[in-house]
Amino acid sequence: MDQPEIFDRRLRRLRRDRAAPDFPAHDFLIDHMADELAERLAMVTRRFDRVLLLGSHDGRLLDRFAAPGRRVFAADPGFAFARSSGGVQCDEDRLPFADGSFDLVVALGTLDSVNDLPGALALLRRVLRPDGLFLGAFLGAGSLAWLRGALMAADEAAAGGIAPRIHPQVDVRSAGDLLSRAGFALQVADGERLDVGYGDPLRLMRDLRGMAGTNLLLSRPRHLSMGRTWLGALFDAFQRAAGPDGRIRESFEIVYLSGWVPDPGQPKPARRGSATASLADALRQTKA
Repeated sequence: MDQPEIFDRRLRRLRRDRAAPDFPAHDFLIDHMADELAERLAMVTRRFDRVLLLGSHDGRLLDRFAAPGRRVFAADPGFAFARSSGGVQCDEDRLPFADGSFDLVVALGTLDSVNDLPGALALLRRVLRPDGLFLGAFLGAGSLAWLRGALMAADEAAAGGIAPRIHPQVDVRSAGDLLSRAGFALQVADGERLDVGYGDPLRLMRDLRGMAGTNLLLSRPRHLSMGRTWLGALFDAFQRAAGPDGRIRESFEIVYLSGWVPDPGQPKPARRGSATASLADALRQTKA
């Protein structure tokens, strides 16, 4: 049986196409993720000749992962972004690349809205060669905590019910488990929180729209109320949460992933029971 889908694939493409023309005005989050992954990659001594940047956005990010003798290929879920970066349009769980095509895959800011995330990670492992590296970053659980609560309050005030406006998100631990299930070795999952100040709730919503981060759920109501009552409740929630400077701090929880395709030459964990020193003895010595 096919896995039921929760995201609207067509709408996902259209939202990214809508965001493309004005993306540089809302690119701070993707730029931060790209800088962090590029910094982590710089610490890896291995050579990578063929790289896939999945989530290429407007093409500027290709330079972050360029190096002498390296070919960087671009792909994006949106047509406009794929065209501007000279790449191909594809969904992460429907990759068009042959097995073993790349030494390195960087997935930047899109895996949180993939219908089949376990399947996407398994495909990413397949398009990598043995001892190939996967690096990923996306928004995880806990993101947009203020906005989530404020939207719920506004919906309740305007319609007496709550509409699904922000999709479910993956936490760091679950992301690490998915890497393991996909067959990656030496996998690492960690997180970082960014707090961004906003003096207007509508500016926050414009940023989300401008980075193609708005609601993509298939189950979303097709006609969401945003009348005077709704907006009034939203601004009331903003004023209650604003600090002395008149701004709220919205949180963006970024999940970072890395994993290697298994290869016989990789380091292996020590065999269980092979330790030559006792942890209990070490702790006793520390206390002494």
